[in-house]
Amino acid sequence: MPPSTARPGAPPAPRAAIILAAGQGTRMKSSTPKVLHWVGGRAMLDWAIDAATALGCARIVVVVGAHSPAVGEHARARGVETAVQEPALGTAHAVIAAKEALADFEGDVIVTYADTPLVQGATLEKLFAVRAAGASLAVLGFEAADPFGYGRLVCDEGGALLRIVEEKDATDAERAITLCNSGVLVADRTMLFQLLSMVRNDNAKGEFYLTDVVGLARSSGFRAAVDVADEAEMMGVNSRVELAQAEAAFQARRRHAAMVSGVTMTDPASVYFSHDTVIGNDVTIEPGVFFGPGVTVESGATVKAWSHLEGAHVGTGAAIGPFVRLRPGAHLGARVKIGNFVEVKNATFGEGAQASHLTYVGDAEVGARANLGCGTITCNYDGFDKWKTVIGEDAFIGSDTALVAPVRVGARAFTASGSVITKDVPDDALAVARGRQRDIADWSRSFRERKLAERAARGGKRREVE
Repeated sequence: MPPSTARPGAPPAPRAAIILAAGQGTRMKSSTPKVLHWVGGRAMLDWAIDAATALGCARIVVVVGAHSPAVGEHARARGVETAVQEPALGTAHAVIAAKEALADFEGDVIVTYADTPLVQGATLEKLFAVRAAGASLAVLGFEAADPFGYGRLVCDEGGALLRIVEEKDATDAERAITLCNSGVLVADRTMLFQLLSMVRNDNAKGEFYLTDVVGLARSSGFRAAVDVADEAEMMGVNSRVELAQAEAAFQARRRHAAMVSGVTMTDPASVYFSHDTVIGNDVTIEPGVFFGPGVTVESGATVKAWSHLEGAHVGTGAAIGPFVRLRPGAHLGARVKIGNFVEVKNATFGEGAQASHLTYVGDAEVGARANLGCGTITCNYDGFDKWKTVIGEDAFIGSDTALVAPVRVGARAFTASGSVITKDVPDDALAVARGRQRDIADWSRSFRERKLAERAARGGKRREVE
């Protein structure tokens, strides 16, 4: 086997990624495949796919198990290739499953894992730098506070990687090593699969270990090297407890990044971000705020306590909350005010518009500076279809108005409180759509006298509420 060593200074080799996602995930105790559980508002598998994409991998192959077709469907929906490992005979066997998919590829291959969502692209990029510096095989390791259960990286006095030994196969001296294997490695495709063909399963678990390729590389005259990452990035997820730990680590990372970039959070630990949350500088976020996927908050806005946002855009200087829900398609312009107990879905608010409290706005267009009074409802759904409400600039919607879509309220128009608006309202008009008040003289007195007489007939006792 001829040596496969990158030449320092040579143009970077093409890149491919093999993402291992075939594990059973039995410790999750879930009908959902482990790698499709979410961290930071997205499936763990998506983190691995995006990391490979960010590395510039021209080809990405996700190795799945026959027991979890949903994982393959998810990967293919992302536009990447899949390969099936069946039966599951270890990590080396899983990588071999991708051999045919990469048969026509020439370049470097990185092997990663779909259940390690916290590893960052910059960390993986350093492995390619190690490879480009002359190593035939680059392995990512970490210093473990408690190395129990991890494979150990055995290096010589000069720091070159000699072999990786699994916990069950390690000697007492090897178990004392704290430099551990993450499982991530980079190698030339041809060399990698040649080495994999030499792996045997004569070990305590009877599996084909990917880690054996290091020793095989050394015995074949290749140089293996290690790059060391932070242990926190290498966190693998195998249970619901570890899933929660990964979520907590992600949230801590994002909260810190937000504050460093100029975001004020009075209680950071109570604020939850998604992977794609975008927050401008000088934004203030009060306690108990949850950002689902697809949220952008522009500079100078305030998100008050106990608000829930997903798929929404909040404009410059806007103020929302407390207790606001912005659903997908909510788009608030500059200096919009959305107050307590207001829900907005698939609706735009022009600059300076406001809905201060107890309002539902769905499938609507609200013009600049329009004011929606307390209890305003857009009646957008007839049981089969959704219909749009348009409210013009500077319009004033009186409290407790029901706008039955499709309907348009013109610019500068008013609606009287308690109205049910079923027809378009012209610009500058006042719409009154409520029954005329009728007073029945002495009704209250006669009602009370009758009820008191009935109570007396029962012995003066109130009737029990059923």
